Amino acid sequence: MRSKFFYCLFFISLILKAPNLFSQDKTEVKRNWPSTEVTQHRISIEGKRIDYKAQAGHLVLHDSQGKRTGRIFYVAYTVENAGANRPITFVFNGGPGSSSVWLHMGALGPRRVVMNDEGLPPPPPYKVVDNEYSWLSETDLVFIDPMETGFSRPQEGESKSQFTGYEEDITSVGDFIRQFVSTHNRWSSPKYLAGESYGTTRAAGLSGYLQDRHGMYLNGIVLISAVLNFQTLAFHEGNDLPHVLFLPSFAATAWAHNKVDKQRFPNLKSFLAEVEQYALGFYAQKLHAGDRLSVEEKQQLGEQLSAYTGVSPEFLASHHYRLNTWTFTKELLREEGFTLGRFDALVKGRDKKSAGDGHDFDPSYSITIYGAYTMAVNDHLRNKLNYQWNETVYEILTGNVRPWNYGNVQNRYLNTAETLRDAMHKNNSLKVLICSGYYDLATPYFATDYTVNHMFLAPELRDNVQTHYYEGGHMMYTIPEELKKFTNDVRAFYRNN
Repeated sequence: MRSKFFYCLFFISLILKAPNLFSQDKTEVKRNWPSTEVTQHRISIEGKRIDYKAQAGHLVLHDSQGKRTGRIFYVAYTVENAGANRPITFVFNGGPGSSSVWLHMGALGPRRVVMNDEGLPPPPPYKVVDNEYSWLSETDLVFIDPMETGFSRPQEGESKSQFTGYEEDITSVGDFIRQFVSTHNRWSSPKYLAGESYGTTRAAGLSGYLQDRHGMYLNGIVLISAVLNFQTLAFHEGNDLPHVLFLPSFAATAWAHNKVDKQRFPNLKSFLAEVEQYALGFYAQKLHAGDRLSVEEKQQLGEQLSAYTGVSPEFLASHHYRLNTWTFTKELLREEGFTLGRFDALVKGRDKKSAGDGHDFDPSYSITIYGAYTMAVNDHLRNKLNYQWNETVYEILTGNVRPWNYGNVQNRYLNTAETLRDAMHKNNSLKVLICSGYYDLATPYFATDYTVNHMFLAPELRDNVQTHYYEGGHMMYTIPEELKKFTNDVRAFYRNN
C-alpha cells in the first residue's frame, strides 16, 4: 500500500513540474518553415500556349497587435506578362477540414488526376497530366488551404481555436485574401471566389466580409456543390425539410441504377421535374401532417415514393416515409450486396454485412478520390513545384479542425445565403455561378435551388445567378464528359462577366 502511495506522489510531482507533458498541443512543436518556391511552366489550353508562374508557400497572419498567429499555405498560378487587370480567383474546398486538393488537382489547376469514363481512378500509383480544362485560360488562380489543412498551421504556441469556426475561418481566409492582393499588387484586378461544398458556405460569408471589412468588391463567385442554408441538409428530428429536398436526388440515383421503371420514366430531366413538383406539393403536405395520415394516404404515399426511389413501400413505412442519405445508400442495392456513395451515388462499394442502416465507408471517397488525389498533390508539390517539406503531413481532409465553432448561430441553422443576398444588393455587379450534380447526396441540387429561391433577391438581380446541372456527384468533374461541360460553363461565365 505504501509503495502505491509513493508511486502516486511521484506521478503527481511529475505533472506539477511539467504541466505541459501531457497537454502539449501539436501546434507548439517548433517548425522550420520552408521558403516560398517559384517555378516556371507552360501549358496548352484550347490550342493556345500559356506561360505561367507557380508560387508555393506560406503567408503569415497577424492579430490586431501585429503578433504572428499562423501561416496559411497556398499555391498561386499566374500567367506571365498578362498585366494587373487580369482576373484573379481565390479557390478553396470545404469540410470544414479539407485542403484545396480536390479543385486544385481535379478540375481548375494546370495538372489533374486522370479518371476513366465513369469517374473512377486506374490502379495506383495513378496518373497526373496537364489539364486542358484548367481555368488558367480565364484567370489567375490562388489555391488556399485554410488553417490546419494542407500545410497550414497556427504559429508555435498559438491555439487553433482562433481559426476553427465559421466566423474565425471567414476572418482568417478573408485577411489572407486582402494581404495577398496587397502584396502582389492585384487591387485593380477583377476578383473572384470559387468554393466547393463547405467552401461555398465560406465563399458566401466572404462576399460580405471582404466587402464590409476591407472594401473589396467581388466580380463573381463560383459555387460548386453548394450548401448555404444548413437547415436544408440537417436530418434532425422535427426538421422535415431535408426529406423533401433530397427526394429528387434519391430519385435520380434510383433512375441511374435502373431501380425506376424507365418505360414510364425514359428521360432523367423530365422524371426529375415530376419528382420535384411532387416533393414540394403532395409529399411536403403529407409530411407536415405527421402521424395523422389515414391508411389510404399512407398507402398512396408509400406506392408513389417507391416508384420514385426504388425502395419498397414496407421499408418506407418503417421509416415513417422519411429517407435520409445513410438509409437510402444502404438500402437501394442491398439485395445485390452493394452500398452507394454519399458524395457520388453512382459509385458502389461493399460492406462486411448487408444488414444495418448505414455503410462501413463512403465508396465515393475511399474508392474514388482519396488515394488518387493524395498521391497527385504530394507528387505535384515536390516534383513540379519543388516544394520540399517532409517534416509535416499535407492534410488532405482532417479532423484537426474539430471542434468547429458555430457559436454565431447557436440554437439555429447557419444560413449564409442571407450574407450573399446582402452582398449582391450592395454590389449589383456581383455575379454567381452555381454548379450542382444530380447524384450528389451530400449537398443535393434541389436543396440549393430551394435556398436560392428563398434569398428574395431584388428582381433586377435575379439574372445575376446562373445554375447548371451535371450528371455526376459532388465532384462532377471526376467524370471526363461532365468536366468538359463544367469547364465550358465556367469559361462562358468569365467571358460574359
